Amino acid sequence: HNNFVFIGDESMRDLYQSFINHLHPSDDDNISTTNLAVPKDDNFEERQLNMRARYIYASEVNLALLDTLTKLENVNELPVILILGFTYRNFLAGNVTDDVIKQFTDNLMRLVVPFDQLVAQKTKVLWKLQDRINEEKVAQTPWKVVLNDDIDRLNEAALSVFRYSDAVVWNAAWQIANGLVDSAVDGYRLSDLGLRHEVQILINMYCNDYMNYNDGTCCASAEPFTTLQIVSYAIFGVCITLVLVMLLRRWLLHLRGYTFYTPLTQIPTYQDLHTGSATATGSLSNGSTSFALSIIDFFTPLAMLGIIMAYFYLCDRTNFFMKENKYYSEFSFWIPVGYVFALGIFFTEESRFTKVLNRDQTDELKGWIMLVVLIYYMTGAHRVLPIHMHIKLLISSYLFITGYSHFSYMWQTGGNSAFVRFFQVMFRLNFVTVVLCFCMNRPYQFYYFVPLLTFWMFVIYFVLSLPPRISAQSVDSYPLHYLYLVAKFIGCFSVITILFMSEVFFERIFLTRPWKALFVSTDDDIHEWWYQWKLDRYTVTFGMISSACFHIAQKYSIFDDNNHGNLFARRTSITVTLLALLGVCLYTTFSFLCRNEQDCEEIHSYIVFIPIVGYIVLRNISGILRTRYSTFFAWFGRISLELFICQYHIWLAADRHGVLVLLPGFPTLNMIVTSFIFVCASHEVHRITQTLLPYAVPNDWKLVMRNFVIFLIILIPVGHADGMF
Repeated sequence: HNNFVFIGDESMRDLYQSFINHLHPSDDDNISTTNLAVPKDDNFEERQLNMRARYIYASEVNLALLDTLTKLENVNELPVILILGFTYRNFLAGNVTDDVIKQFTDNLMRLVVPFDQLVAQKTKVLWKLQDRINEEKVAQTPWKVVLNDDIDRLNEAALSVFRYSDAVVWNAAWQIANGLVDSAVDGYRLSDLGLRHEVQILINMYCNDYMNYNDGTCCASAEPFTTLQIVSYAIFGVCITLVLVMLLRRWLLHLRGYTFYTPLTQIPTYQDLHTGSATATGSLSNGSTSFALSIIDFFTPLAMLGIIMAYFYLCDRTNFFMKENKYYSEFSFWIPVGYVFALGIFFTEESRFTKVLNRDQTDELKGWIMLVVLIYYMTGAHRVLPIHMHIKLLISSYLFITGYSHFSYMWQTGGNSAFVRFFQVMFRLNFVTVVLCFCMNRPYQFYYFVPLLTFWMFVIYFVLSLPPRISAQSVDSYPLHYLYLVAKFIGCFSVITILFMSEVFFERIFLTRPWKALFVSTDDDIHEWWYQWKLDRYTVTFGMISSACFHIAQKYSIFDDNNHGNLFARRTSITVTLLALLGVCLYTTFSFLCRNEQDCEEIHSYIVFIPIVGYIVLRNISGILRTRYSTFFAWFGRISLELFICQYHIWLAADRHGVLVLLPGFPTLNMIVTSFIFVCASHEVHRITQTLLPYAVPNDWKLVMRNFVIFLIILIPVGHADGMF
């Protein structure tokens, strides 16, 4: 039960009665307590809400009250919130001397231990200060000799006592009463308006910790840390300590005259693993090179990651920094978008590639997509349906490029080293996300874009790895492989359609243990995954088909992208350009004409490839455009995944409902500072992932399987605690 207990005098009885009336507003409950000489104890239960409320009369600290508090500790159902408030028995007689204040203070001291014991058992204890009175109105009441100065002295005594207790002094209730003192009934009883405000605060104080409000400033308590979080940060703490010790040792040895030599070995980058660009030629260093790296080179990135995770926790899992809600306006959205594209156009260079959707282009595309998406989330522009639909289009474009790029890689390489490469991509996608799940106490599905990319990467690998493996070389030797390729695409479409047509079948598959935990939200709900999956259910397959058509067209010399010239002849180029423009304009027109978000998103799933292919054609048909790219966007594109993940905690806040505030009162400067820290942290996380990749996924498939088994063993206790098994 949600058990609330009220202990106090007549004012507490009024609050209790108002609380009941709020939960069960009926004539029987609206009983006035004005004429009760001594309020009686009372109990209330609301079965539908699974809630209980209890009132216990008390006017001072005595043995009966202490005995009541002791009994509350021993009952099976502790109160979730305990509210107390009173003065002393002869308070209305006036004459509040220093001796009276001292006696009142000593009596309150007797409550500290019981309060702390209740708080230790997860009860929230609130002490309600005595409300001030309207001295002019109380002239004809029993409160006529009471002075506000005496009330303030008693409240100060209570504050001094409970300052060192785990109980909380309920200042908000006192401020409400003080603001409504002129409307107090008979000059001393809080008005109905004030009581309603106090009840609402009381309910919010409890409910906000259990409800997912779309509000960045919601007054919820800081989340309690879990055992998994303690273990995770303890491991990072060990790494930080080891690095500090090793650095200190190096420094001491350096003072003694030792010289350290570092082998000049080139550590390759792994951006290709995410983009799947066939132009990539880098490969992992061999095992001996990996082991040549010193221990400090392994623990240093882990220590740095631990520091970054601590900053993440401080920003988003504590109340140390403020959060504020998002406020959308046309100005707040379009001005940053304009600035970003102005910078992107300014920093343009000649590319060393001439191919369609070459490495520089895909990085550029992912960069400006991610920057616009981040501005969209920062400004809360989801309220505008055309903007919302275009953002969905950009996210779909990211998935489309993923399917396109990975198919290109498999087509040109024939799937050589595909097994190791699959795990490399999986590590690149999921390393930071898994660490955040452990450190921030969030489910995997919370970072919905990563599960989406991971799932479709698995689908791509599964479809293209099914025998026979089809590549540019295989179709030359066996033209029948074209038919096999078509069959694979048809099979992929068919399975996706079956899953979409039966949500029950979909849930039966994805809610199967042990992988259920990967697809449900904090509330054990799969609807978020269902929504994201069905929105782009065909997008990755569209990307693979487009890649296949492109490579086949290139094979039969329908166009030529091996030079700096245009792809087609002049007349053909004009026709294709007009068709591409038409495709982009049709989607934009559709987004403005469509009035219902659900209908828009349903149609979006079927037509999403039209504007994407149109953009690719417009971007590549001219040799001048194809061979130039924005280095500004490309730089952000290389860390696009980290930008999307890290925004949840150190740029936005409150589970992306609000915005992090480091500098209150200076919104523009705050945005600049938080954005700078956010981008730097994302870049550092990207670098750490690259550094740790050779250790986690070596080139030898046997070592890869060994590390994967170790990872699964680590996940077993985590999954058991999370109910996966």
